[in-house]
Amino acid sequence: MAYDALSAAFILLILVISLWDAVWKAFALWKSARNSQLAWFIFLLVFNTAGILPIVYILFFQKKKQVLVGKKPKRK
Repeated sequence: MAYDALSAAFILLILVISLWDAVWKAFALWKSARNSQLAWFIFLLVFNTAGILPIVYILFFQKKKQVLVGKKPKRK
């Protein structure tokens, strides 16, 4: 009986980690594709790191958007 409870808890843990990884991986893959970073896209696609690598990519290695300050676009 205790074995069944442990088994169910383990399966639930695996499902939660898989969902966590899938969400972060999808977001990181989308960001790397939009930024034309093919090496990161392939690396993120191949390796499963339980969400750690996608979070590192999103926080530290994605290209930052440049914000232009001062000039407004000309209207015709």
